[in-house]
Amino acid sequence: MTLLQHELTDFTVQAFQNNEFHEVIKADVLGHWSVFFFYPADFTFVCPTELEDLAAKYEDFKKIGCEIYSVSCDTHFVHKAWHDANEKIAKIQYPMLADPTALLAKDLDTYNEADGVAERGDFIVNPEGKVVAYEVISSNVGRNADELLRRVQASQFVYEHGDQVCPAKWTPGEETIEPSLDLVGLL
Repeated sequence: MTLLQHELTDFTVQAFQNNEFHEVIKADVLGHWSVFFFYPADFTFVCPTELEDLAAKYEDFKKIGCEIYSVSCDTHFVHKAWHDANEKIAKIQYPMLADPTALLAKDLDTYNEADGVAERGDFIVNPEGKVVAYEVISSNVGRNADELLRRVQASQFVYEHGDQVCPAKWTPGEETIEPSLDLVGLL
């Protein structure tokens, strides 16, 4: 079963951001693009490298109207402790969502019940709160923020230009394709 066009269920979670705790609810996600970036756990090995990579690209995501939400099944208190203890995590300015009941991880089918953690999954969510792209990969392989940013940009383009599609490796400003019968077999 695919999660494409899956609408996020109502949720309320705690977040750690800018040295403060605050709630994030589904309504906060609506009206702009979002990335839900699940990772297995705080104080681990691959996770800080990914979250630091996202932190370095955070302004680029913000410029295109996209909020990053990192998510693990840890509590917001653990997020703060990790932020205070790790120089990579200290760079993070985006909200770190706490999902200790796995509400979000289960909704987006990335929860690993046997281990009690979320798998490495990233979900691009449109302004209506629907998943338009996602990937879930092995917990021992890190992801690339540049590629995630490119996929958000391509998702935004086709959202705004429904008659066009983005070819492989497309980046903003490059040519797109307008599907038509006369192109069949020529690409």
